[in-house]
Amino acid sequence: MSRRLSVLLLLVPSLAACTWVPIKPEAKQVRVVPAGAAPAGCVKQGEIEVAVKHSVAFYERNQVKVRDELETLARNEAVALPADTLQPLGEPSGGSQRFAAWRCGS
Repeated sequence: MSRRLSVLLLLVPSLAACTWVPIKPEAKQVRVVPAGAAPAGCVKQGEIEVAVKHSVAFYERNQVKVRDELETLARNEAVALPADTLQPLGEPSGGSQRFAAWRCGS
């Protein structure tokens, strides 16, 4: 029993350090702008809400990694709208975040 607990304690941090969300090739062109005023010359395409695991069992994941994964998921989703620019509508909360999706290119 003690050995299993030791293995579990070693695995949880290593799992939490992994990036689980790959970016789609077409999503690499989607840029993310800071929160605030709407980007000039852009047309709003909609909003995107994405979510990832922010904790594994009792272990809280690194918030930078969670934020990066949320952004990657949103960029992947933006392609379908179609949008080429994302803007966070707030800070991540409980592993989820909302983004405004904009079309700024031609």
